[in-house]
Amino acid sequence: MTDTDAGELVLTKLVPPTLPGPFVVRPRLHELLDLALDERHRMVLLSAPAGAGKSTLLAGWLSERPSPVAWFQAESSDSDSARFWSYVVAAIGRIDPKVEASVGPRVPSAAADGTGLVAALANALSALTTPLVVVIDDYHVIDSDQVQSEVERLIELCPPQVTLVLSTRMDPPFRLGRLRVRGQLTEIRAADLRFDRAEAGPLLSSASIDAEIVGALVQRTEGWAAGLVLAELSMRSASSIDGFVDGFRGDDQLIVDYLSDELLATVTDEDRQRLLATSVLERLTGPLIDAVTGLGGGGAWLRRTAATNQLLIGLDRSGTWYRYHHLLRDLLLLEAETALADQMADLHRAAADWHRLNGSMHDAIEHYLSAGERATAADLIVEHATALLNGGQLRTVIGHLDRLGDVADTHVGALVVRGWVALIAGRFAEAKRCHRAAYQIDIDGADEGLIAALGIMTYIAAGDVAGALGAAAGSTEPTEATQAMALGLALVCAGRFDDARPVLDLALEMAAAEPDHFVATIAPISVATADLEDGSPASAERHARTALELADRYSLTEAPQTALAHSIVARTSTDPAEAARSARRGVELARRAPEFLMLAYALVSAGDVLSVQGDPEGPGLLAEARTVIDRCPDPGFTGVFLARAESRHGTDVAAPKIVELIEELTDREYAVLRLLPSELSQRDIASELYVSLNTVKSHCRAIYRKLGVTDRKTAVQTARDLGLL
Repeated sequence: MTDTDAGELVLTKLVPPTLPGPFVVRPRLHELLDLALDERHRMVLLSAPAGAGKSTLLAGWLSERPSPVAWFQAESSDSDSARFWSYVVAAIGRIDPKVEASVGPRVPSAAADGTGLVAALANALSALTTPLVVVIDDYHVIDSDQVQSEVERLIELCPPQVTLVLSTRMDPPFRLGRLRVRGQLTEIRAADLRFDRAEAGPLLSSASIDAEIVGALVQRTEGWAAGLVLAELSMRSASSIDGFVDGFRGDDQLIVDYLSDELLATVTDEDRQRLLATSVLERLTGPLIDAVTGLGGGGAWLRRTAATNQLLIGLDRSGTWYRYHHLLRDLLLLEAETALADQMADLHRAAADWHRLNGSMHDAIEHYLSAGERATAADLIVEHATALLNGGQLRTVIGHLDRLGDVADTHVGALVVRGWVALIAGRFAEAKRCHRAAYQIDIDGADEGLIAALGIMTYIAAGDVAGALGAAAGSTEPTEATQAMALGLALVCAGRFDDARPVLDLALEMAAAEPDHFVATIAPISVATADLEDGSPASAERHARTALELADRYSLTEAPQTALAHSIVARTSTDPAEAARSARRGVELARRAPEFLMLAYALVSAGDVLSVQGDPEGPGLLAEARTVIDRCPDPGFTGVFLARAESRHGTDVAAPKIVELIEELTDREYAVLRLLPSELSQRDIASELYVSLNTVKSHCRAIYRKLGVTDRKTAVQTARDLGLL
């Protein structure tokens, strides 16, 4: 996995569609929209079926307004919370970069903490000094309950100078009644969007028809915008306008009939080929069309077609990118699946290849999946998973993996990615299963580094340092930055600080070469932890602050993995206010990830710092840390750190102070000691060594006495400190 730009935004989704020609100004609807802004309504809801003219109405209205507009054209893939908010924040950032600069770093955390991002966005919007309209077009494609809840929360928090406009085919699951009662909602629905005779006349003007026929068409289409556009296109080739009007109906079947009997039957073979072949594309541009159709002149064809067909919508002002009206694309696809059934996979494959080299990795993956090229899609998913996961787009990655089918269980990289997804979600058993499965099928060892990193990090997250060391021992020398970082972290967690430093140095070298911004940011935190525990607070503070500076540079300030950098600053800062603030920030971030050792360390650090300051919150945090440590099979040096803090602040737990063995262990005691870091129970250890359970219990009591400890976990770490393990 590499840290690439897989999450890069499609900028044409942040631009209102270009106005068609002829464009009909609709003053009565513009007045409704203007009134919503004048009365500072928090939300405008345009809810109407496809083809009602919602997007065109908004684009025309906004083109006449002097105030800025943030536009976001939603797609079904934007249901991922982090992906959705990355587009919303970027759209607003085009109007006010300060908002994006302050809120953008929170976007990757949206999957786990979208409410925090919404609150931060509302605060940033409150600082605006001019009115702002935020439009989300095609909002109905968003099917995430989390996103729905977050958008409703934004509406509740929206400052009066900001109006959110949702254009949708169905009402969102918001409490609209409350907004109505409070006078905070403007609604424009299908009945409002219907064209009357005065508005339909200019739309049909190119057909040179009189007012009576216009009235008849308005009646037959019930003022439906798409039906009127199709009527205007059809009348150009009709032998008798009167006869055409008599047989015209403005229902869905009209669209099917129009495509088969009018549009596709009257265009040239080359245009028909282009229309059907390009129906597989979400967005169209000349070079992409040429790649898919095998024909030339795609850019000129787009511009020529758009000039005469309002159902081809421009996405930028340069005439480079377009999309089909959703109705037109749906029906072109329906026709293509019959007429080009044996070519559909090739069309998707050609689109995927073009996007892989020139366009969107997300689109490339989608087209490879549609082409049945699941192994190739899996390769791309693995290649760009790190960027997506670090960007918080967990739902996007899960969606890709689910579409791989059984390939996800036989592709090493896909298994590793699924393991990381499970780890992020706190499903440690599933993460371990994926780790084992990937290890078993990686015959040539090509992905050994990724597999080892997954195994190490899964054990660390679960609080099992012995398991992490076991996973590390079974791997080769690090071959990539993530593996080296994981190995270094395992050694730090085990208290083997001198062994960890050269591995972490290697991780930083690899991160700079790959490059991997995530590892470059997080690895110094492990160095800082080792330095602090080794008695070098100045060096620890320097590395921790370096990590936080890099986190700010690479938009990782909200990443949970930066938690311990704040904890180190809390323990080394000479400013009590900064120490307390950093301590709490470390805990806040650590709570966002299901990683026991990270949370425990942050809790102990905060509890220690706040207790020293006499803050009543301190002891409670230490008590919580104890509950976390008790859930860890082997907490490593973090357990010792907690015991020392508890002792320092007057709890009943005695801190281990052993610097050498009180008495040498016997050979049988050594044999038992070597098995204590495992998940084996005392009964299992007895079976492993072919002795009785009582014998093992006696050996354990002797080991604890000779190490000067009272429990198994502390015995394991003390033995590591003494070089016995």
